[in-house]
Amino acid sequence: MTPGWLEWLAILALASGACSALVVIFDLLAGHRQHMWIMNLVWPITVLYSGPLGLLAYYRIGRLSTHRAMHHAQQHGEPPPGKRKPFWQTVAVATTHCGGGCTLGDVVAEWMLFCFPLTLLGQRMFAAWLADFILAYLFGIAFQYFTIKPMKQLTPGQGLIAAIQADTLSLAAWQLGMYGWMAIARFLIFGRELPVSQPLFWFMMQIAMLAGFATAYPVNWWLVRSGIKEAM
Repeated sequence: MTPGWLEWLAILALASGACSALVVIFDLLAGHRQHMWIMNLVWPITVLYSGPLGLLAYYRIGRLSTHRAMHHAQQHGEPPPGKRKPFWQTVAVATTHCGGGCTLGDVVAEWMLFCFPLTLLGQRMFAAWLADFILAYLFGIAFQYFTIKPMKQLTPGQGLIAAIQADTLSLAAWQLGMYGWMAIARFLIFGRELPVSQPLFWFMMQIAMLAGFATAYPVNWWLVRSGIKEAM
């Protein structure tokens, strides 16, 4: 049996993430849209799993890269404010960018398998991991494509190749962290599959996304430092 306090903690964490994401959405709509349009999707998704921590990051880092901030810098002949942030923050934004596509793909895949159950090697979770990776990869490459192509003014083919180069290692590292936590939850903490329809599953997924961020961050550091991935 799952302790009652853990169920309530799961509900509180999910509500906190949802409310924090709504704050970001309202702020974007209120005139603080990101200069790079794909980040208007990335930030709410990031805050959805990271809650108040992600909300703080949005206001301290995300607000540096709004249309308004970029226009002000251009008028005064200054470097874009987003380019002036410390390198560790640049890497964090690049990691959330990867995580946005991963998270979206994971959520869609989990609900697809909830509606159309499948198993792999006798485990629903293994089938979910396969579906998660496929959709996360597709969304992740799309997110990267719509960042790199306009920034570098590439052709569609060049943009796709650049997106694959920039996101493949990062996405794999993210999914590794996510899978690792979900395996711990499944086999060590609960000893059973958690139903997708219950808040506890999605609370574990929130933690899994934070684990994915942790494992993808060093990879993104190298990718950005080496110039394979664009600084954001």
